[in-house]
Amino acid sequence: MERPDTLDQTAYPFASHYFSQPAGEQHYIVEGEGPPLLFVHGTPTWSFLWRNQIKALSNHYSCIAVDHLGFGLSAKPLHFSYSLQEHSQNLARLVNHLQLTEVTLVVHDFGGPIGLGWAVQNPEKVARIIILNSWMWPLTQEKRMMQASRFFGSAIGKFIYQQFKFSPQVLLPQAFYQKKKLTKKLHQQYLLPFQKKQDLLGTWHFAKALRQESPFFEEINRQKVFLKEKPALVLWGTEDQLIPASFLEKWQEAFPQAEIKTIKAGHFLQEEAPEEVTGKISEFLKGTTL
Repeated sequence: MERPDTLDQTAYPFASHYFSQPAGEQHYIVEGEGPPLLFVHGTPTWSFLWRNQIKALSNHYSCIAVDHLGFGLSAKPLHFSYSLQEHSQNLARLVNHLQLTEVTLVVHDFGGPIGLGWAVQNPEKVARIIILNSWMWPLTQEKRMMQASRFFGSAIGKFIYQQFKFSPQVLLPQAFYQKKKLTKKLHQQYLLPFQKKQDLLGTWHFAKALRQESPFFEEINRQKVFLKEKPALVLWGTEDQLIPASFLEKWQEAFPQAEIKTIKAGHFLQEEAPEEVTGKISEFLKGTTL
């Protein structure tokens, strides 16, 4: 697949790789050598989100970042369930293909349940866990999120998501605490993968998943015991307007061994505080012996 002409090659100077999944070609990047760091994005982002961390950390680590099907430079198939479980299974196939072991898993947003869904099934391959503003439990008690998921999961919601590019065009800017950080040029890189209505299917299915995929969340949450001995870092943007601040407490309960670090930033803290995010990840990696 050819890269779009409008992709900022200076910001994202990485070589593209593709892996054939059952539903389509999955794009990923591999930069650097050393212990593997596996970066898993959420919505409506792609591996571009991790570019600053990868540029710095690839000096000492092998940095792998995936684009889920329906996102980034990966295929956007019409006939794919886009379920979290299938995304997690795609991740598992890619990890096996790359023969990764002793993985430090780095997740954000929906990358949390997708990446941790793989991790609880393969704890022997996981060395460490790094979590940024995410969740892995059912959200049935979160009334606001359930109402939004119910509405956007409807036919009207699908129309809004596809016709108005709702997730990258509207939700993404709202999730920034420091609005000036989302420049027009930067925003274009997040709009770039979504040129046609079909391209927005992945984002719409994530909106539905909040309410409809509780069994998947329940299973991950139940199996988190398999990861309780892993060194963990929870890196939290305290000004997140998309997910509740109470989720940080839930992570502390889920992984009491985890280091907790906060940053005054919104949901996309990788964009608002890239150097601080990279620095805290680097400190954690250096401070944990395997």
